[in-house]
Amino acid sequence: MEKLFSHLDALYGEIVDIRRHLHKHPELSFEEVETAKYITEYHRKLGHEVKEKVGGNGVVATLKGDLKGPTVALRADFDALPITEENDFDFKSVNEGVMHACGHDGHTATLLGAAKALNKLKSELKGNIVFIHQHAEELPPGGAKAMIEDGCLDGVDVIFGTHLQAQVPLHEIQYRTDALQASADRFEITIQGKGGHGAVPEETKDSILIASQVVTNLQQIVSRRVSPLDAAVISVCSFDARGPYNVIADTAHLIGTSRALNEEVRTKIEEEIEQVVKGTSLLSHASYEYKYTRGYPVTVNHKEEAEFVMEIAKDVPGVEEIKITEPFMGAEDYSYYLQKVKGTYFFTGARPRGATDAYPHHHPKFDIDEEALLIAAKILSKSAVEYINRHS
Repeated sequence: MEKLFSHLDALYGEIVDIRRHLHKHPELSFEEVETAKYITEYHRKLGHEVKEKVGGNGVVATLKGDLKGPTVALRADFDALPITEENDFDFKSVNEGVMHACGHDGHTATLLGAAKALNKLKSELKGNIVFIHQHAEELPPGGAKAMIEDGCLDGVDVIFGTHLQAQVPLHEIQYRTDALQASADRFEITIQGKGGHGAVPEETKDSILIASQVVTNLQQIVSRRVSPLDAAVISVCSFDARGPYNVIADTAHLIGTSRALNEEVRTKIEEEIEQVVKGTSLLSHASYEYKYTRGYPVTVNHKEEAEFVMEIAKDVPGVEEIKITEPFMGAEDYSYYLQKVKGTYFFTGARPRGATDAYPHHHPKFDIDEEALLIAAKILSKSAVEYINRHS
């Protein structure tokens, strides 16, 4: 692998330049037209087979080795977030209200650098490598499901991917051999009461009071209806019942998210939320509307593939520590790929040097240490080559 690592070391400056270009020109989920063009052009210059507009704005490029063997997919997402950047470096976003605040610019730069380095080994490659550049990870229904339906995994034997983590120390890799990230669903609840004057509450059905009871009662699902051995989250994140100061609101609207680490608990939560809303509304003689929208499923790694990649990672320059992490209740539509083919997803530490408590993902001052790009590229590239060598 010395030759591969040497190619990547030589490309490090270019990888950083790509990341900074993409960071300066972010595009929102489902609007990533120019980013997709940039990725497409890069792969075409390398001579890869390229499919555009896969499942929307997705790009799939294929490096075919000169020798026959298995097909490995590597995935990176490339959408940005509706956030106004507060950093002051030269490559700060020029698109007002849009920012790469989750590291997807780094993911894309990592994968393009890996593609160029692997291309130099084409004559020795005993199989194929598919580079899946996915749009719209940040906004459900996301891009992964549509890209899979459009054939991005056709012929793929295994898939590997990583997420740069700004709050994980540089040179540290984190993984799990089972559920790594939670499902993420959205619920909307409307309480229909009877409005009226604040001076005569007995003539009303106070939607604010009823909705407040719903918020409180929902927490009983996690504490009393889900086993303490199962992780679950129910968060009401919006409560809207605006009106004049002296009028009891007719209607209250709640929006929130629920998370779980297995599908059984996920389904139970969906059912139990409605039972709580129904019971609370019935007690107060109010009516309700309930809408539950399933987002991304649980991201469940395959044990053999997770252990394989970590075996590779321990010998990668720049990797100093490998840890099994606790499951993360954030969600990721990489989960859809792992439902279709074997593979794994892991975290690459990217905390900026000198920062003891880095800004979190989705923060307007989010940043990463760019050395993490090189480490991630080496792990993904070596994993792809070694998997092909072992299975050809």
